[in-house]
Amino acid sequence: MTTIRTDHLVYAVPNLAAAVEHIAAEWGVRPAIGGKHPNGTHNALLALGPHTYLEIIAPDPEQPNPSMPRSFGIDERPGETRLVTWAASTTDLDATHAAALAAGYDAGDVMNGSRLRPDGVKIEWRSTRLVGWPPPGDGLVPFLIEWGAETPHPSSDSPQGCTLVSLRAEHPHPTAVRGMLDGLGLDVAVTAGPGPALFAVIDTPKGRVELA
Repeated sequence: MTTIRTDHLVYAVPNLAAAVEHIAAEWGVRPAIGGKHPNGTHNALLALGPHTYLEIIAPDPEQPNPSMPRSFGIDERPGETRLVTWAASTTDLDATHAAALAAGYDAGDVMNGSRLRPDGVKIEWRSTRLVGWPPPGDGLVPFLIEWGAETPHPSSDSPQGCTLVSLRAEHPHPTAVRGMLDGLGLDVAVTAGPGPALFAVIDTPKGRVELA
């Protein structure tokens, strides 16, 4: 039986080091540097439970500007700090993708991905990707990810102490977004709002916070 669940939240920031320092001070847990992506970004990670984590992602000043736009619309809204999207993990990406198509939602092309951890270990996965940003659902509908058989889940070796309590979304057209989520078999609250927005409630050693 295919299992699908919240895998990670993607939090885009303009400066990775500054964001790590801010979260460490405000939450009481310091995110760990995750590694570099070949598309000009780098990240830091923080566990939000046994199978869930926060990915803090930013342009990497040590890499040249990529020929293609960086992921998640980072280049289109420079300087902003925001929760841009999230990922849902599946134990069978092909089956989940096919089921979504049958339900009327195209999750995008399936692509291979990887990054190198600071210790040199290669992390590999397969995920869906929709061309262009924003995608249908404006980032409120997750992309799908299936981790490599030999790849430890990032939550297992990321700093511990925080827990994802809830995830909700707002959108000017909530019914359309809920239909896409239904196609993936996901139950996430989506209410009407002035613009697309994700809100994550997280318990930290220094109290409950809302990330948006």
